[in-house]
Amino acid sequence: MTFSTLALVTALGLLGPLLAAKQSWHLPLILGPMLAGVVFGATGFRVLDATEPTFAFLADIGFAIVMFVAGTHVPVRDPAVRAALGAGAIRAAAVGVIAAILGTALSAAFDTGHAALYAVLMASSSAAVVLPIINSNHLTGKPVLALTAQVAIADTVCVVALPLVIDPPTAGRAALGALAVGGAAFVLYLILRWSENSGLRDRIEQFSEEREFALQLRISLVALFLLAAIATTMHVSVMLAGFALGLAVSSVGEPRRMAAQLFALGEGFLAPLFFVWLGARVNLRDLVEHPSFILLGLALGFGAIGAHVAMRFAGLPIPLGVLAAAQIGVPVAAVTVGEQMHLFAAGEGAALILGALVTIGGVAVAAGPAASSAAIAPPGSASSGAPPARPS
Repeated sequence: MTFSTLALVTALGLLGPLLAAKQSWHLPLILGPMLAGVVFGATGFRVLDATEPTFAFLADIGFAIVMFVAGTHVPVRDPAVRAALGAGAIRAAAVGVIAAILGTALSAAFDTGHAALYAVLMASSSAAVVLPIINSNHLTGKPVLALTAQVAIADTVCVVALPLVIDPPTAGRAALGALAVGGAAFVLYLILRWSENSGLRDRIEQFSEEREFALQLRISLVALFLLAAIATTMHVSVMLAGFALGLAVSSVGEPRRMAAQLFALGEGFLAPLFFVWLGARVNLRDLVEHPSFILLGLALGFGAIGAHVAMRFAGLPIPLGVLAAAQIGVPVAAVTVGEQMHLFAAGEGAALILGALVTIGGVAVAAGPAASSAAIAPPGSASSGAPPARPS
């Protein structure tokens, strides 16, 4: 890793905003950096070496921050969403049953032995993708609230389940690691709640703002790296550490000032670097050499959409069902962990990314119809399903 390489990686990260600039396309920011990584990594010109230790370590930090932000997007404190948890939980469970059947069938058809992993992937939803679309289109109404609850539950459950299913022989060790990370995150949540109730948090924020010390960000990074240290020591992905801390912060309320600081650090540098690294690591040449995995990727993507659209029988409009199928964090985490642990056959990791891209394509198509299938609330409506932010 040199400054010239770092300059290239940072420049490639700019492709994300360029592709996402047209709002009507509803393309996520991660798409550009991943495609750029594919072009300059193992698939394309091979300028970027994803196995270089410094590059890989910076990518791990970016991965932890990406999952931290994803956790803060789960609307834990929204009372309207909590009221819709019943309907959301039933739909999430029904999607899980359908995904389990499809996952078993795909594992048998492609002889990979990853039935549980495929089921988790197809059952997952990405709050980081769905909630911004709900907010930007000012969607409201009971179907949207139930959708928000369904996505929040599916996102949380699948992130926790992934370490347990990706490598079944080590599931016991992964469970212990997940419990250790979850316990540490809960302790941090109790500390955050105490500081909130005692007024200490407000005093720290006011002092930090007056002196421009960015204390909220510094403390959050200490907590994040502490959880990441516990995760790596217990042989669990930093994905779980970031997401658990994000949920803890979301449960208390994320200060807008800290959110802005985290946004600058994550979206400005570490998150694009991670997605460029991920694209550089995935070798799409393997799909050409093993074309059956192209079919697997398409089957995973359309299977996820089909499993979520099936909730039409439970009252969820079809466009909202397609939105619920959006995948980003879980398949990215699966590929990152699977490639690091050498769990996949050649081309299988690329197939998981292809499946995620199919769901993102579905979101781009369904976002417009979704806006017309739900009531439109005026901008700033409190019922849009957005997680409430804590004022700074």
